[in-house]
Amino acid sequence: MAEQQVKPSIDLGNLKAGGFIKERGKDLFTIRLRVPGGRMAVPRLKKIAEVAEKYGGEFVHLSVRQSIELININFKHFDAVVEELGEADQKVASCGARVRVPVACGGCEYNPNGLVDTQKSALEVDRQLFGTPTGHHKFKVAFAGCPFDCPKSATNDVGFQGALLPKLDKEACISCGLCAKSCTPGAITMGEERKPLLAIDPCIWCGDCVKVCPTGAWEAKQTGYNVRIGGKWGRNPLVGTLFATFLPQEQVVAFITRVLEWYREKAENQGRIRLGDIILKEGPEPLLERLRQSFPDSVVAETIPPQIINTQIGSGR
Repeated sequence: MAEQQVKPSIDLGNLKAGGFIKERGKDLFTIRLRVPGGRMAVPRLKKIAEVAEKYGGEFVHLSVRQSIELININFKHFDAVVEELGEADQKVASCGARVRVPVACGGCEYNPNGLVDTQKSALEVDRQLFGTPTGHHKFKVAFAGCPFDCPKSATNDVGFQGALLPKLDKEACISCGLCAKSCTPGAITMGEERKPLLAIDPCIWCGDCVKVCPTGAWEAKQTGYNVRIGGKWGRNPLVGTLFATFLPQEQVVAFITRVLEWYREKAENQGRIRLGDIILKEGPEPLLERLRQSFPDSVVAETIPPQIINTQIGSGR
């Protein structure tokens, strides 16, 4: 009697955690690629196209988190796909309860609105924290270079947004009024002496006054990241709220590490639960207090919990 061939079992949970996601088709998977900050070198892009054409379907998918996904890959080709992508130093991403690939805008390298080097931050976080297990749920990080916030940083577990606090040298000011005219939130007005007056409360720290000033009278007193924590999207979205201002760029990894430590502790025995939901239960003060121990110069005095978005408003229920 011929020996029966046993088809090897596939652990779909482990595969998904490693970036291999089961599709509807038999034996077919989507392979999610690791693209921190959304930046893709042209040689890598060419290799991805070559591999996709060789092993995949008629198209690739560009995910909303800046990754490239290879579609219709048969599981028999996993090793070959990973090996050939590795020739261009292209790695596979991850899913599941771990730190995901960070997303970022172009930052200050070539974007005129950029205030901080978001690409550098995203690459550093990816290098040091990518794939770190949380034990509870996914953990997403985003970097925006300015208050335009193109990556929608506040809808991430930890979101960083570039900020610039302006300072005026009255002696260098020529009273041209360009700063007041360019200040969209109306934080700058012209005083009686035709010198600009800055109101801190409406200021969104965009730095437009510094950029438009023809004499350099406006300068950066402080730059860094404003940090919002507790955001998420999905079925029950939350908007993260402000926990730190002007956090130095070199402290980003340490800051995320402290948040992760607190998240793991507080989420123990609570199953699959996101960071924002923990903050809703605990209130923001315990996390603020933990962060103050390491970042006293940046953590705010107080904040509010993540804000719930009711997406069913208007449904008539």
